[in-house]
Amino acid sequence: MKIVVIGTGGVGGYFGGLLCKGGNDVTFIGRGEHRMAILENGLTVKSIKGDFNVKDVQITENIREAGPADVIIIALKAWQVRPLLDDIASIVKDETVIIPLENGVSTPDELIEKIPSRHVVGGMCRIISMIESPGVITHTGVDPVMIFGELDGALSDRLIRIKELFAASGIDARVSADIKSEMWRKFISICVSGLLAVCRATYGEMREIPQTRQMMRDLMSEIYLLSKAAGVKVEPDYVDKAMAFIDTYSYDATSSLTRDVWDGKFSEIEYQNGTVVRLAERYGIDVPLNRFVYASILPVQRRALNR
Repeated sequence: MKIVVIGTGGVGGYFGGLLCKGGNDVTFIGRGEHRMAILENGLTVKSIKGDFNVKDVQITENIREAGPADVIIIALKAWQVRPLLDDIASIVKDETVIIPLENGVSTPDELIEKIPSRHVVGGMCRIISMIESPGVITHTGVDPVMIFGELDGALSDRLIRIKELFAASGIDARVSADIKSEMWRKFISICVSGLLAVCRATYGEMREIPQTRQMMRDLMSEIYLLSKAAGVKVEPDYVDKAMAFIDTYSYDATSSLTRDVWDGKFSEIEYQNGTVVRLAERYGIDVPLNRFVYASILPVQRRALNR
């Protein structure tokens, strides 16, 4: 099975690295010094689950050069996907399955703008990881898991086969009969990233101060109410579960959006709290904390865009 991993950062590098280590035919899409280091020295993953290095990695800057794929894993920042739709479509064949792992809930809809819907499934993952240095991925928190499912809820044979392939390489892969709800659950919790950015605090700092801990809970509660208005099935105690999960993060843990804002980089804010604000307007839900977080980050976003 030919697998193309678009994006070789913390997510794509970790899961794609395991697939390489498992002996699968994997081509990465990467660029710059990171790509050159991987070509020269292989891909190194430093993980709380065990370090490893894979040699002779196939990696190219050009998606079209990767050739037709059986499985395409998209592990980019959410805002990076739409400009690549034509390139992604060029490596889709009759039986290709595309698994997007972006934060937010809109990437499958964006893919369907240019690619027949039968090729697109919903997907998400949980992991705290990043590029430590060129050619090196560091996984620092959360037991990694990848969850994907047909958008119509069917438990298809094709996804069962992919799950088994991934599991054979050491990936905790799961097929969901309600991937939209899975994506919304992550969406609810990941939107805390913007609050961390505004407060300039780690998860540990946020959760140990009563006032900021309550802010995290309130922000997620707003999105939970939005999910109900949108007809998504999320359990009533999910915010409690999300807080309990955040309590397991290492004290110094942050998220990619948080780090991007701190570094003055373009971020996924439009796909996180920005999406909350826009959907809230559609459904008539009041989300004052999410509106505040979104508006607070817009100046950084504009400066990054104008660089």
